[in-house]
Order: sequence, then C-alpha cells, then structure tokens
Amino acid sequence: MIWALKRFIPYPSTFKDRSVIREIGKVMGLPKSEIDGFTDPSRSALNGDNETFKKIMMIHELMSDMPNQRSIHAGGVLISEEPITYYTALDLPPKGMPTVQWDMYEAEEIGYDKYDILSQRGIGHIKEAVKLVEQNQQKRIDIHQVKEFMKDTNLNARLKTGNTIGCFYIESPAMRQLLTKLTCGDYLTLVAASSIIRPGVAQSGMMKTYIQNFHRPEQVVYLHPVMEEQMKETFGVMVYQEDVIKVCIHYAGMDGTDADILRRGMSGKYRSRVEFDRLVEKFHEGAKVLGRPEEVTKEIWRQVSSFAGYSFSKAHSASFAVESYQSLFLKTYYPKEFMVGVLNNYGGFYTRWLYVHELKKAGAKVHLPCVNHSSSVVSISGEDAYLGFVGIQGLEGKLIQAIPEERKHNGEYLDLEDFVKRLEIGLEQMIILIRCGTLRFTGKSKKTLLWEVHALLGQKIKPNNHAELFQVEARKFVLPELVNTKLEDAYHELELLGYPLSLSMFDLLKTNYRGEVSSKDLPSCIGKTVRMVGLYVCEKTVRTKNNKKMWFGTFLDHGGEFFDTTHFSNTTPIYPFRGTGCYLIQGKVVEDFGFPSIEVQKFAKLEIQPNPVMN
Repeated sequence: MIWALKRFIPYPSTFKDRSVIREIGKVMGLPKSEIDGFTDPSRSALNGDNETFKKIMMIHELMSDMPNQRSIHAGGVLISEEPITYYTALDLPPKGMPTVQWDMYEAEEIGYDKYDILSQRGIGHIKEAVKLVEQNQQKRIDIHQVKEFMKDTNLNARLKTGNTIGCFYIESPAMRQLLTKLTCGDYLTLVAASSIIRPGVAQSGMMKTYIQNFHRPEQVVYLHPVMEEQMKETFGVMVYQEDVIKVCIHYAGMDGTDADILRRGMSGKYRSRVEFDRLVEKFHEGAKVLGRPEEVTKEIWRQVSSFAGYSFSKAHSASFAVESYQSLFLKTYYPKEFMVGVLNNYGGFYTRWLYVHELKKAGAKVHLPCVNHSSSVVSISGEDAYLGFVGIQGLEGKLIQAIPEERKHNGEYLDLEDFVKRLEIGLEQMIILIRCGTLRFTGKSKKTLLWEVHALLGQKIKPNNHAELFQVEARKFVLPELVNTKLEDAYHELELLGYPLSLSMFDLLKTNYRGEVSSKDLPSCIGKTVRMVGLYVCEKTVRTKNNKKMWFGTFLDHGGEFFDTTHFSNTTPIYPFRGTGCYLIQGKVVEDFGFPSIEVQKFAKLEIQPNPVMN
C-alpha cells in the first residue's frame, strides 16, 4: 500500500533577518508599507535614526535564528506495506496532504522506503513547445533524439556563447558566464558544468581552478598522486558527489559506507553530531596511517568539506544536461514556440517580461491581450503571439476562462455592448480589460470605451448570460474625440501586466542618452572605462571572506543584449539597486576567461517620464 505524505524535515525553519523584522512589525501593528521600508536594503541608511526601527532591531537580536515554524518536504513520499497509522498519528496541514509526525531519520530507522518526488518547469516547457510546433508549423518532433542533438554544431555553438535564456538549468547569469568561460561545446563538459555551478565548488574556490585546468590540462598540478589517479577526468577537482566518496576511500582509507555517511553529513543530513565528528576524525586518522602529508590532507579536507553538501551526483548532472540539450534544440530551431512554452509554464530563472523580450527577439510579433484572439495563456499563430488573460493583474479567474470559452461557442465579439451582454461582468473588471487594451478591435480609444462602459453598466453587474427575445440597442452619445497617447498606454501596461509592451523602458526615459558603448563592444574595450545605460534584469548579493557585501548585476543594453556588472564594497558601500528600470553605469571593462564584464565605479538610476494622467 502506498501512502503519499509530506515529510517533516529534522529542524524547524528559523527566523532570518527580514522575517524577524516582518513578524515584529506585524505584532506592533505597523502598516505593510512601513514594514516593507524597514526590510528594503536600499533604505538601511535612512532607517538608522528611526526609533521604531531601533526598537525592532533590539528584539531582532533576541529572536534571530529562533524556530519559526515546522517545515515539511515539498514532495517527500513514504511507502508502507501496512497503513501508516499503525506506526504514527497523522496531521493534516492546510494543503491537505496527510503528514507524519517524525522526520526522515526516524523513517529510515523504522525501515520505510522514502522518495523525494520533485517537479520542475523545464519538462513542462519542452512538452508544451513540442505540442505548439505541431499546431503552428504542422511538424512532429522527436524530442528524445538527444544523441543527435549532442552532435549538432548549431546547438553546441549556442552553448559556447551562453545564448541559453529559457533553457533548463543553463539560463542563469552565473551559468551563462560559466558556459562562456569554459567555451562549453559538448555534452560531457556540460555535465561537469551542471555540478560545478553548485554553491560548494564556487565557495571552495575550485570553480576557477577547474576552468584554468580545463583550458591548460598539461599544466595541472595535482595535490597528490591519488587525486591524479582518481580525478584525472575532472583535472584534479572534485566535481561530483562520487568524487568525495572516492577521496574518502582512496586517500583516507575509509570504507564505502562511512564515506557515504560523511558525504551526506556535510549537507546537515546526519542524525548524530557525535557520530559525524567521529567520521571526520576517522578521515584524518586514516590519511595519517597511510602516510599522507598533513598539509595536503588539510587542503583536501577543506575542499571536501566546502563542496560535498552542495554537489550533484554524476547521474543527476547527466540527466540535467540531457534536458538542457532538449531545450537548446527547441530554442535553436523553434524559438517562438519554445518561448511561448516557457511563458506558459511560469517562466524560469527570470521574471516574465524578459521571456516576452526573448519572444520578440525570436521574431514573433507580440500583441497585448485581445478578447477576440487571446486565450487564458499565451498563444501563437504563425508569427503572431497574443499574451493571455492570465497575465493581467486583477482580472478574475472566472473571466480568464469565460472570455475565450464564450468566443469559442458563440463566435467573435462584435463590439463593447455585445461583449458586456454575453458575459457576466462588472464595471471594475471591464475597466481593467479596457485599460489593458483588450477591446482595441473596436477601433475606439480607451477613453471612449471607458465612457461607454460607464453608460452601459454604471455600478450594475449584468445578469447571467441569457438569450434576449429582442435586441435592444443602448443609447448612443456623441463624444468629443478622446485620444490615448502611447505613454499613457505604457503606464497602463506597467500597472496591469508588470511591464510595458507598447514602448520599451528605454523609450520611457527622460534622457535620449544610451551610453558610449553597447554590449557587443565590450570585448574591444578591455581595460577601458566606459559609460553604459542598462535595463535592470536581476542581481545577486554575496559576502566576501572578510564578511563585506558585494553585488553582481545583469542588465540589457538598448539593443536588448545582456551585459554583467560587479559592484565591490569599496565603490558601492550600500545596496545599489533601486528596483526595476534603467541605470547609468560607469566602470572599467574587465575580462575573465574570455567573458567581459564591468567593475562599477559609479551607478545611478535614471528617471522616466511622468505618467501623463497624474499630471
């Protein structure tokens, strides 16, 4: 008998910096806007003199790292021959999955088989893209011909340049940089890269070592002959979990069981700290008995301890690389359908607008939602892609489904009045649809449509969709010409979609300045100080060895191409980013293994034109 359960992990989740501030703020009855201000890193300097913030920070010191709530595994499943209630009581959390009251270690000791069943969006991207290609181009694709994909020079050329937005596991800024630095052009290198990108390798400093050794294999200096013997394939660097086990066995003389327990323990998955410490001691003693040099042992242990908890097994990396190649194939040969598939499966690493940008770059003509063309999700026909109703903020779920269903059964909507009569819809929802441009097929401006819908509905909700005995036209009024500007439309789209489509963020800027150089010019500007204007995509905060913060940013230039920035604490002492928008960036162009980026010296957000409606 199989019991699908969510499983408690051994420790409850704890209060971290922002969660402590939020919870204390709620207890103090502060409004959300004020709490948001206290948790915004860009406002840390302004909050220092705030008495309420000082009081919160006093309590913060006492609550930090205290248990917050029980945590359950996203998809931990136990399999039992007998009903699980023979062994434990169950509780039912809000999501409705019966949950055991002990953690994975007790499950192991009792003798249960336990599995982690995790979903991922990449498979959904691929499945939907294949279906869309068949619908839009009448071509059937065998997406499982992965061996052929691996030999495809076009795919491998794309991989080398890091042109992988939307592709499973290889689209993040760090991964695209790694692919470029490795000039990754084959499956085996991609398998290694899939594990190297994990936090442990980067933290141990071995990512840089691997890249150096990859480009100059004849100059590799192995820490010990055992490392050369066991890890020649990975140039003396531990890349996979199996490498950790091999080092423990062949370098320190541990048996396989202890080596695997040690590997698991490094990621916090140990039942007894005493038992784990005993195995650590056993590693060092075993190396000593075998006559290994003490300094070499210390360095190998440093690499093992910083790496093992975050690494992938080789099989895991290999399966990820297979899926990456499937994504690459679709992105290379069917980019429009692929990007629609990505959008309809909740995107990936980046926010939604970037995938819309990539869809436009792929050659699609992207349209705003339209009541006569759009479905609930993004759809594509030929070169025309229509955004779906699901992306409109504030639109009710029942309408997202009802609008295309009604059109499917009774034909296209004729005009505003016909649309209102055929749907049970209130004034507020109609205003959202009009402001988003979904009724532009009428040929009337948004302002005219808003006037007419107020005359039709007022504050009333139309009765349910019943056939009318007589068609009675609403009274018509002669209005002055009411014109919408592109700037107004862009602000409506920013509000309702989260990004503008009629204009770009660069078009919204007050200034016409777009920088001295663009992304494609950076390789020829190494060592020079340049000024660029970039549209913010994402950023990552890291701490240096001396516990200072630094930031990595990713931007688009005015031509829609990516470039990356590094913000050191000496030039950027506080959190530099002020949300989405365009920034003026001045810095020195540097290169690391063929990948150019900008070390930022000056950085400021640029103002956009004001909303004309608010003036």
